[in-house]
Amino acid sequence: MSEHNDGFETRAIHAGQDPEPITGAVITPIFQTSTYAQPSPGDHTGYEYSRTDNPTRTALQEALSSLEGAAHGFAFSSGLAAEDTVLRILRAGDHIVLGNDAYGGTFRLISQVVTRAGITWSAADLTDPAALDANWNPATKIVWMETPTNPLLTVFSIREIAEVTHKHGAKLVVDNTFASPYLQQPIAHGADLVIHSTTKYIGGHSDVVGGFAATNDDEWAQDIKYLQNAVGAVPGPQDCFLTLRGLKTLGVRMDRHTENAERIVEMLLAHPKVHTVLYPGLDSHPGADIVQEQMKAGGGMISFQVTGGIEAAKAVTTKTRLFTLAESLGGIESLIEHPGVMTHASAAGSPLEVPDDLVRLSVGIETADDLLADLNNALDGI
Repeated sequence: MSEHNDGFETRAIHAGQDPEPITGAVITPIFQTSTYAQPSPGDHTGYEYSRTDNPTRTALQEALSSLEGAAHGFAFSSGLAAEDTVLRILRAGDHIVLGNDAYGGTFRLISQVVTRAGITWSAADLTDPAALDANWNPATKIVWMETPTNPLLTVFSIREIAEVTHKHGAKLVVDNTFASPYLQQPIAHGADLVIHSTTKYIGGHSDVVGGFAATNDDEWAQDIKYLQNAVGAVPGPQDCFLTLRGLKTLGVRMDRHTENAERIVEMLLAHPKVHTVLYPGLDSHPGADIVQEQMKAGGGMISFQVTGGIEAAKAVTTKTRLFTLAESLGGIESLIEHPGVMTHASAAGSPLEVPDDLVRLSVGIETADDLLADLNNALDGI
């Protein structure tokens, strides 16, 4: 059994993942079952129906909770399923403050779906905690932010935003998908709940969709556990198994993602077709001091803006050989996309609209020189 003070990589491999007691299987089995035998009515082993609990899911939840420093963790069938379940805690009349750069699916959920229940929202520039404090809406129950953000890679101070949020009796939710728990643990900096699309870096192989929420707040945990079962947006055991398998190599993969990204950033900064590079690991990044305080490294995500506007940006995404033109991120393979017409199309015309000359990269773990040549050739060709 992993101890709380074990290192990150040790916990990723061992936390919640003791050898299976009956057979001694070293890897957590796929408990492919919907129901469980009970010795007598209502007397069960802790498992009665797999929507409620499943041993493979329990292992995943315990492992990820350990990595985020949380007492409670809950796995879901997708990142948006996790977000939707957490937001069901709110009631009509409550208000959400959303950071002014966020994943398009999160924006769509909050602005178009959650509002049907009488919940309101507003966007805020969370680089200015004093402005958030001064313009506080007393109906606000949740401040929801990503850091680094998707796709502009803005960095917000978790500690400072948590202080403002808690001053007004609200809760702070931090989407930690871009950093992963290897590079950042938001709860340690004051967040009340951390959320992930485990589809991305945690799963890491572009072969499984999932989500996760973790908290130290006992009341929130009780609500989320109830809703996880009552709403039922849970992952199957095969999905949990694949996510656990990816989790075991998260540390070594994130190191390589970051190393490759740093080399690509250096090339982009020198390329004449690129006029802006957005990467948290840069000393020139506006949030560089915050990165030093709350992140281990800049990570594997890069966004950049090209000379020539939207047509040039779209063109570069079609000219790469190794960078695959596709949505999503965080896999072992490198991806390239145009956020304005792909992942963030739902934000067009809103306060979260992204620049039309923006290109987003998810840098994989391929040979760095090959990635550099591929991207350089694509940029030269626009």
